[in-house]
Amino acid sequence: MTEITKLKSLFKDKDVLTLALTHKSWVNEHPGERGTNERLEFLGDAVLEFVVSKELYEKFPEKEEGYLTALRANLVNTDNLSEVAQRLGVGESLFLSKGEEEGGGRENPSLLADTVEAIIGALYLDQGLDLVTEFIGQNIIALLPEKVSGHLKDPKSRLQEYAQGKGLPAPRYKVISEVGPDHDKKFVIEVAISGKSWGEGTGKSKAIAEQEAAQKALSMVQSQDAE
Repeated sequence: MTEITKLKSLFKDKDVLTLALTHKSWVNEHPGERGTNERLEFLGDAVLEFVVSKELYEKFPEKEEGYLTALRANLVNTDNLSEVAQRLGVGESLFLSKGEEEGGGRENPSLLADTVEAIIGALYLDQGLDLVTEFIGQNIIALLPEKVSGHLKDPKSRLQEYAQGKGLPAPRYKVISEVGPDHDKKFVIEVAISGKSWGEGTGKSKAIAEQEAAQKALSMVQSQDAE
């Protein structure tokens, strides 16, 4: 049984799952058939935040609010949620417009992350809090050991804090190149501080490329500080 088949088997009401998988682009091409998944995404975002917050509150009684907030953000960010979608095979079951599909919508990290939130909202409505908590536990909270052992804040946030600590202006990100068809773009982005390049990153989205550029900049300054 594939992961997407397992996911579908969790639902009693298959229509609510279908709605969760329906992107607004599909609705624009099929007006009047059904709504978009945006309301479910809104609900799922709140359910996800509550379940993760409760888990972290109970698991880390000695930690302050700032730590818990950073850890939660590390668990529910776009990158993590899009990876969950990829593991579950969500992309293949999305209802997209022809244009959105040709533009790489089934692999779009932001779109996939939004869909996972919509699925969580749908699962909550269909099965209640216990099952949705189990789903979030297996697919998102299970990443806790990995997150706790690494940096809680993403490279862009850490580079921003580094620059502030040194009295430098905020890092600026600039697209150096953008190549490939819409469904398979590759971005190269440079991060600069005070007009000087600190690093370049590549990725399938601007967000991914910016994070890689920030990580390279951090690696550079860390090696310099160690000298």
